[in-house]
Amino acid sequence: MSKNREIEAKTLLQKKVYDEIVNGFPIKSDFIQENYYFDTPDDVLKNHRISLRIRIYSDHAEQTMKVPDLNPVQKKFHEVIEINDNLAYDQAKKLVSQKHFLFHGNIGQYLNENFATKKNELSLFTWSKTRRILMNGPKNCELTLDATSYPDGYQDFELEIENTNPSLIKEVQKQLEQDYGFKQTAANTNQNKIARASAHRK
Repeated sequence: MSKNREIEAKTLLQKKVYDEIVNGFPIKSDFIQENYYFDTPDDVLKNHRISLRIRIYSDHAEQTMKVPDLNPVQKKFHEVIEINDNLAYDQAKKLVSQKHFLFHGNIGQYLNENFATKKNELSLFTWSKTRRILMNGPKNCELTLDATSYPDGYQDFELEIENTNPSLIKEVQKQLEQDYGFKQTAANTNQNKIARASAHRK
């Protein structure tokens, strides 16, 4: 299990810009992840700004919950506390196929403490599949480039700059905007992945 603060700038990109950035920096890692999202029928987690998912990779998996940071260290970028529990690949595939089950581990404990009357109602409601590329970007700052497809066939492209130093995020974001000719706007910035997956359900 890991629990950490996540600070990141997230920007949806046009495919042309996405391709240019992918071709512009050294690739550290390139992999596929399946994302399965859970909530209650009345959206109790969404209403508390919490996201819950199982992520499945080629040979392992994890369950991940992102909760609001009650003591944020900055206000400009997206900031949450992320809780992860490791899962075996076969175990995760079995859980996802069930669509409805009880979460265990540290996420189960969090649910018991905060949503004891609702935890039994959690079920799978949408999914997405992402090709994730990790790159060594400007100033040795890691970039994450996501190409994500959804149940209805829609695809989008996103840049994430995650770092514990908000000033570095701002500096790298500005440099990439200048070099690749894009700009953060209200429409393309910090767009929730679960909301996008929900919008593109079949």
